[in-house]
Amino acid sequence: MRQRYREGQEDQLGALGLILNVIILWNTRCMDAALTHLRARGNKTRPEDVARLSPLRHAHINFLGRYRFSMDEAILRGDQRPLHQPDPTEPQP
Repeated sequence: MRQRYREGQEDQLGALGLILNVIILWNTRCMDAALTHLRARGNKTRPEDVARLSPLRHAHINFLGRYRFSMDEAILRGDQRPLHQPDPTEPQP
């Protein structure tokens, strides 16, 4: 969205603010699900490590292009998509 006039720029700023808030909410929910999963498997999570997590990361989000949104039934019911499960045979970084 690009507008030359003030009202259009205000609309654009509001839309960008909304998108930023959605990204932060999405990342926060995913980080919480990952921490809950790790704790349920018996992994220790140190409070000082959790305090360093930030929902402001956005490298995994493509801001360019066109989007089509189709959701499977689990997402429509309010479930989260499954967490990424690394292959145990792959070396970890």
